[in-house]
Amino acid sequence: MRLHTKLMLGISVLIIVLGVIIEFTFKNIMETKLKHEIGLKALSVAESISNMPEIESAFHTENPSSIIQPIAEEIRKDVGAEFIVIGNRNEIRYSHPNPKRLGKKMVGGDNDQVFKGESVISESVGTLGPSLRGKAPIFSGNKVIGVVSVGYLQTDIATEVEKVQKKIFVATVIILIGGILVAFLISLNIKRAIFGLEPKEIAWMYQEKHAILESIHEGIIAIDTEGRITVVNETAHSILKVPISTLLRGKRIEQVLENTHLLDVVRTGQAEYDQEFLIAGEVYLANRIPIFNNKNEVIGAVASFRNKSELANLLKELSHIKTYAEGLRAQTHEYSNRMYTLLGLIQLGSYKEAIDFISKEVDVAQGLIQFLMKEVPDPVLAAFILGKSSLASELKINFSIDRESSFKGLPEDISRDSLVTIIGNLVNNAFEAVRESEKEEKQVSLFLTDLGKELIIEVEDNGMGIDDHTSGMIFQNGFTTKNTSCNAGIGLSLVQNAIKDLGGNITFSSIRGEGTIFTIAIPKIRGKLNEGESGNRSVNCGG
Repeated sequence: MRLHTKLMLGISVLIIVLGVIIEFTFKNIMETKLKHEIGLKALSVAESISNMPEIESAFHTENPSSIIQPIAEEIRKDVGAEFIVIGNRNEIRYSHPNPKRLGKKMVGGDNDQVFKGESVISESVGTLGPSLRGKAPIFSGNKVIGVVSVGYLQTDIATEVEKVQKKIFVATVIILIGGILVAFLISLNIKRAIFGLEPKEIAWMYQEKHAILESIHEGIIAIDTEGRITVVNETAHSILKVPISTLLRGKRIEQVLENTHLLDVVRTGQAEYDQEFLIAGEVYLANRIPIFNNKNEVIGAVASFRNKSELANLLKELSHIKTYAEGLRAQTHEYSNRMYTLLGLIQLGSYKEAIDFISKEVDVAQGLIQFLMKEVPDPVLAAFILGKSSLASELKINFSIDRESSFKGLPEDISRDSLVTIIGNLVNNAFEAVRESEKEEKQVSLFLTDLGKELIIEVEDNGMGIDDHTSGMIFQNGFTTKNTSCNAGIGLSLVQNAIKDLGGNITFSSIRGEGTIFTIAIPKIRGKLNEGESGNRSVNCGG
């Protein structure tokens, strides 16, 4: 049975049970109240009659009934009583609605207290049936000489109760119908509020959501419109250095983490992406997104944040992989072209030219390989530079490695990955610069030296150069002058971060229309960088 049906049936049954209980309770209350009111009325009439002088004086005449009967009947009709019976100490009737019963003994057996001088309300069965009576003594001086009994039949009282009960029943039915309608609306509203899901589905989704939150390596924190934390995962606990056992849910976000700007997102309803902020002295990248309900109202916000250094490492790895892939593709394409050339020479019978072509290619390749093996003995850097040379050949770019280069004395503590990031991104940018140039001869040169206390890296191109108005922004993450958004705007930012990690600096000089040269200086011993500048613009990335 679905939740909607269960709620409607449950609420309806509850309302019906309450309606029946209320009906019977009201019936009993009204019956008791009505009896009490009629009893008091009967007693009041009886006391009034007992105090009438005419009644007392009639008791001393020879025929009391002739005086008392007319008075009693007149009063009975006025007050609507079923009977008014007046009798003497011997319970002989002096008045009765049925004149044939005058002079006969009263029935009911409830006059004992009255003859003791007390007024009472009693229920008894008389000649007219069960009745509710009000009885009062008639005094002559201090002596009780008779009794007045004013009665209302129980059947009359039951008739009045039935009239009230009918009204209560009608009201109860209206309440039941209204209650069932309200039950339907409540169950329908609950169903809409939980998007038509069943309790088992909600429980499963909660467990699924918890598992997803804990499987994410990013910190997740969500708040409501008041700034109270509603969701926080274990990674967020770890980043905030708060034990898992500490309950953060329900606390205000400012008490746990300052400057999150989540409340700003709640107020504006605008998402924020890749925003930097500090947690415990470390830089994190945060995404902040508002949470909307089905009425498009902001009901909270959620933030995800990740250590920027982790992202930088991923970008470095991606850059390396992309570089290696480009190198392999370039070599494959270049050697494919050479093989086709060689095949053509052989098919034409030009064997001498084929042999010369092979010798020339071998000499060029072996010359570069031998140079790199001698001057750049680190296999990672040598292979990387060789791959860039193959890529340049495919792109029809004259890529040269300065023959004065020497990178033999690389300290062990300097990261080769960082050097690959620096050289790779600078060379890639140089290739892009000359490809966008309209010059026929496209040149890029690389110079490496480890002489002295620093590692020097220079990358020069004869591209179009850098504009003055953009020169101050080239190291900003995401800034690019390219017409593409695919991984653009991060190369020089990665270079700057890598140089900063190594404690070096980067300078560049550019002439519009002639080209650009980037110079990087990295101390062999961290913190021992010389203070000179080798260019007209400098970015100090030292620690």
